[in-house]
This record gives sequence, C-alpha cells and structure tokens, in this order.
Amino acid sequence: MTLKLGLPKGSLQDATFKLFANAGWDFRVDSRSYQPVVDDPEISALLIRPQEIPRYIEDGIIDAGLTGKDWIEDNAADVHEICELTYSKATRNAIRVVLAAPNGTEIEGPKDLAGKRIATEYVRLTERYFAQHNVPDVKVEFSWGACEVKVPALADAIVVNTETGSSLRAHNLKIVDTLLTSTTRFIANHSAWADPVKRAKIEDMSLLLLGALNADALVGLKMNVSTDSLNEVVAQLPALKRPTVSPLFGDAGFAVEIIIEEKTARDLIPRLKRAGAEGIVEYPLNKVIY
Repeated sequence: MTLKLGLPKGSLQDATFKLFANAGWDFRVDSRSYQPVVDDPEISALLIRPQEIPRYIEDGIIDAGLTGKDWIEDNAADVHEICELTYSKATRNAIRVVLAAPNGTEIEGPKDLAGKRIATEYVRLTERYFAQHNVPDVKVEFSWGACEVKVPALADAIVVNTETGSSLRAHNLKIVDTLLTSTTRFIANHSAWADPVKRAKIEDMSLLLLGALNADALVGLKMNVSTDSLNEVVAQLPALKRPTVSPLFGDAGFAVEIIIEEKTARDLIPRLKRAGAEGIVEYPLNKVIY
C-alpha cells in the first residue's frame, strides 16, 4: 500500500513539516524539488499549492492531504474531512478570509461594491459571496497574490486571507466583512477513505497529528517533594489536573509529575519552589493523545 499524500507548498510548508516531525514522520525536501522523501515506505508525498490540493484529492489523483478550509470552500470540493488541525504559519490562530477596502472610503458593506472591481485569489468564493448578498455587476478578477497593492489604483476592494491583519493595516486598508474563518484540514478522497488499508493509515496519521498539536502548548513538570511539603506543593497545582505522585526509594519523599499549559509554567515554578519542591524539571512534549 502506498498512500499518496499532498502537502502544502509555500507559507505553511515549514510549519507542516514541523508538525509531522512531532507526530513521528521526518519529511525532507530539496529546495528545487516538489517530492519530499519521508521515513515511511507507505507514503508518497508531493508538495502542491494548497489552493490546488482539494481539486487533486477530489479527482483521485492524490489520496489525502492538508489544505485550508478556505480552499476547500473555494473549490467547492467534494472530499472527506478527517480532522481539523489548528495551526498556521505564524500562530495557532485561525485565518480569516475578509473583504477589505481603503480607509477613508464609503465602502462599509458588500452592497457598496455594486459595479465595482474586486481583486482576489478566491474567485469562486467571492462570486458566491456577492451572489448571496444580491450585489449586481461586481467584476471579480483573479490576482496572483499581493492583492493589497492593487487598491485603489487597480481594484476598488480585495478579498484576502489574514492571520494578524498587519499587512492590511500597513497598506491602509480596513476590513469590511468576513467571508469565512479557516483552519487547516486533513482531507481524503472518498475512494481512499473507503479502502480499509488506506483508511487505517489515514486514521493513524490523524491520531498522531492531533496528538502533536495537543502537545504543542503543553509541557511536563516533575519534581521531588518531602513528605512535610507534599500537601502545600500539590495545592499549588492547577485544580483540574491530577498529578502523579510516587514514593521515592527509602521513604525519602515523593516524586510529583504533571502536564500543564506551557504559558502557566513561568508563574507556577517559583510558587512550587517556595512551597518546598526540589529538582524541578520542565520538559517538552511531542504528543498528547486524549
């Protein structure tokens, strides 16, 4: 069995390779190649623009892949969605596909763009959006990226994706409306999903990818605690987490271990030290399977 896997080329590539590495797959690719090598003989991978992955999966050219919900919607692709993977190139936040126009204009909604020109990579999604709002005579033009520089000279407004909004602000643009919120999705074609062997491989991959994402914001803490300090140390730990407490050899106290959110560790560790914990070790996690 060989699973044909499509991985997003471009801004998500490095984050995707890191996610797979934490899940247990080591993908490597030459800068001029579109065919990564991976340490799994059951996987054959291709780097493809995420805009095209839904179409290739729907057509059965590749079995499964990772792409954004925005591109699934833009292609209106009939695919099987396996899981949501909430990561992006800069943060773990979802991206938004937005309608944006220059600051200082009277464009406040889709109806203000009747008869106007829109530049976007999301041509089909944008056309459906204006049709749903009954806005006539909108000219939607495909743009090869860099839409922000096209207004107001070449277009009246744009439809783009944004993660932080910094590029829009830098180009003096305002968000008029949000068409959809998008995250990365692991998808497969219906034929591959109906194949028991390929489905098992895809489900195993989904489990480990989700485990890697779960672990991304977590760390483990372990420490030694004397018998006299145990209750005070445990009282400092997050109320909803149950620590593992094990006796040390020779009745020398206890070993305490817990998994917490990484952002809480910097405040928690000093409190644990003051409460009597010793030998505190913070360590990263690769996978957490719920």
